[in-house]
Amino acid sequence: MTEPAPESAGGDAAIERRADRYGTAPRRRPRWIPPVLGGVVVLLGLGVAYLGWQKYGPEDIEAEQLGYVVVDDSTLTVRMKITRNDPQQPVVCFVRAMDKDGTEVGRREVLVEPSDSGTIELSTTVRSSSRASAGSIYACSDQVPEYLRAG
Repeated sequence: MTEPAPESAGGDAAIERRADRYGTAPRRRPRWIPPVLGGVVVLLGLGVAYLGWQKYGPEDIEAEQLGYVVVDDSTLTVRMKITRNDPQQPVVCFVRAMDKDGTEVGRREVLVEPSDSGTIELSTTVRSSSRASAGSIYACSDQVPEYLRAG
């Protein structure tokens, strides 16, 4: 019986035996793939950040409730602070009264007239169908209906 020749001594034959036994060397990925994938990930991250900023970033109109007072069984007074980027723009805010279960028992649309100040404080009275136990500002918008504009 003859001993096999050392793998380093056979040259091409040794390479063929090694390839038969272990397979060929793995193919290498092109060098441009990691930078391209990295660029795609960065662009996707920037896109997600932009969408998040649009949805959760600063708003043109911000309303803050300063407090409320239950006046009687059918009346609630709500104090609020409205901040606008454009103080010359009229704004409508929807204020509501809620009972102890959280059910809305009264609602009022409040017109916030244009002013020189970007932030104003005001109070409004909301009539309710039953005794209110809480008040809140539902929303504010710069889409003021015509019937509120007509003085």
